[in-house]
Amino acid sequence: MKNLKTWCRTLSLRLFIQWAFLAWCVFLGVQFALFVGYYQAGGQGTYYPRPPGVEAFLPIGALVSIKAWLTSGYFDPVHPAALVLLLTFLALALLTRKSFCSWICPVGTLEEGLWKLGRKLCGKNFKIWNWLDILLRFAKYALLLFFAKLILLDMPVMALQGFLQAPYWAIADVKMLHFFTGMSTTSLLVIAGLALLSLFYQNFWCRYLCPYGALLGLLSFFSPLKIRRAAASCTDCGACSRACPARIDVKRKTAVCSVECTGCLTCVESCPEKATLEIGFWRRPLPGWAFGLAVLLVFSSGVGIGMLTGHWQTSLDHADYLRLIPLAGRLGH
Repeated sequence: MKNLKTWCRTLSLRLFIQWAFLAWCVFLGVQFALFVGYYQAGGQGTYYPRPPGVEAFLPIGALVSIKAWLTSGYFDPVHPAALVLLLTFLALALLTRKSFCSWICPVGTLEEGLWKLGRKLCGKNFKIWNWLDILLRFAKYALLLFFAKLILLDMPVMALQGFLQAPYWAIADVKMLHFFTGMSTTSLLVIAGLALLSLFYQNFWCRYLCPYGALLGLLSFFSPLKIRRAAASCTDCGACSRACPARIDVKRKTAVCSVECTGCLTCVESCPEKATLEIGFWRRPLPGWAFGLAVLLVFSSGVGIGMLTGHWQTSLDHADYLRLIPLAGRLGH
């Protein structure tokens, strides 16, 4: 019973969900690599089905897809799961704050693992000066603005459809796989540098450079779910502010509206006073396990709707992949 109560704690539940999603992403990646390998061998050997979930790693193309869908009603049949997953993550931000970042995102999971390891090695995590922290946080919004302007504002409808019907987009997922399996020295050095920074500074990539997180953070501002502090029972111990990975000064807030809040509930778990710091709708608190359940419900509902409406599996067939995958190394150069 004691072990059950421990696992029902919000942070234990979140860590379990995080690492389960990471394991699932690794599984999908291996299966997709085997699928691509089958076609690289000319259709010889054992066939492995293509997992549509790998399209979650095509956010730029999904942004093109969402504009095409909104402006012309064209729902991309080549990588429909990319659009379904983007819409699902946007819905998550609107309904459950930036929970994608702290409950689902595999990069967020790895980053959290790195800074926790860094804390064990150094006894603490380091903090960038406040003025520099503010300046650096603008970088992810600058990247978001760049992609939004390039795709949502500057790209005409004809160009959108041309991109979505081009051979390059057809095998964008294969190109993404090749990036990871045949990484250049420059890419390796950049990723290693970001990992090293994340070891000493909490969530360096997520906090300063991730445009996806920036978009979800802006949408999460409108979420009805917020962490609220009951000033009457608060002892101003500051445990919540010290625990917050996003460096939000929770103890000075009545309601946490910051776009940096990922809904990780670390501050809620750190509060020693009962019913003083809670997440909920206005004055209706929600238990941590219920919030985690809500995150999973929104995610599974989005994927389920995509499957039921026929917007999940690609329209490409065996002959298409047999023709296109061997050309992947030459497309886009």
